[in-house]
Amino acid sequence: MAVFDIQPVVSELAYIRQKWRISQGRPLESGGRNFPAPQAMKAIINDLRGILFPMRLGPIDLRQESEDFYVGHTLDSALHALLAQVRLELAYQHRHDPVSEEEIEKCSIERVQAFANALPEIRRLLDSDTLAAFAGDPAARSVDEILLCYPGLHAMIHHRIAHQFYRLELPLLARMVSEIAHSETGIDIHPGATIGEHFFIDHGTGVVIGETAIIGNNVRIYQAVTLGAKRFPADTDGTLTKGLPRHPIVEDDVVIYAGATILGRVTLGKGCTIGGNVWLINDVPPGAHVTQAGYQGSQATDPAAEAKAHVK
Repeated sequence: MAVFDIQPVVSELAYIRQKWRISQGRPLESGGRNFPAPQAMKAIINDLRGILFPMRLGPIDLRQESEDFYVGHTLDSALHALLAQVRLELAYQHRHDPVSEEEIEKCSIERVQAFANALPEIRRLLDSDTLAAFAGDPAARSVDEILLCYPGLHAMIHHRIAHQFYRLELPLLARMVSEIAHSETGIDIHPGATIGEHFFIDHGTGVVIGETAIIGNNVRIYQAVTLGAKRFPADTDGTLTKGLPRHPIVEDDVVIYAGATILGRVTLGKGCTIGGNVWLINDVPPGAHVTQAGYQGSQATDPAAEAKAHVK
């Protein structure tokens, strides 16, 4: 005997789904999943982590003499799983276009192969990020500790992979990968952000890096740093204009300390240092030091007004 009366709920949910699909121009006929699956991407990323670092992030019982076999077998399996998700994304992208299944299949295979070809360069960049963390953190006892334990490096593994998907015009897969890292580390890096080599995020919680940010080589940032947009231009009907450069450019050898907020298409010049809790909406010249004026004592009636960033 049924305890709950669920049929009205099921019927109402079906009505709402149908209404949504009609409003979005979606087909109402029966069929399978029309989108890539986050669960599938999480499994693929786990395999890719093992492929990139087999003896540290691969199976616990893996031996060095079996590395190549493991990498080859797992890579073949992961690429076939990825191919299925790429097909779904490309089919979704072209749902209103007269593109044949054969064209989607050909394009899917080409993009997955291009991604596979990029894996050695991704590994090289991640090695440089690992060395940056070891050089930049006196608490780090080994490069292995960084790879196994540091959330900043964990986030960068995902970002280097996600950015490659973004470059291959697979934005939905790219965003899924970045959000896996975001949920696990608290570090939010848009897959479109361009990040040079030897990059280190120390601690990491609360870091936000926007889509059009460009970060050079040998850059170090700390927790709660935001590289964000200052404003969002809209067209005549109020719709936000997408794709415009709106996030900071950080040149080589820059250090940004905890809590700093840098907004808009500003440039932080080579070798500059941005102090903690600074709010910046202007360019900073190379080699400059930007600090926050501290609380000046009981005579200051507005500590917030006193805490203005200034360049030395």
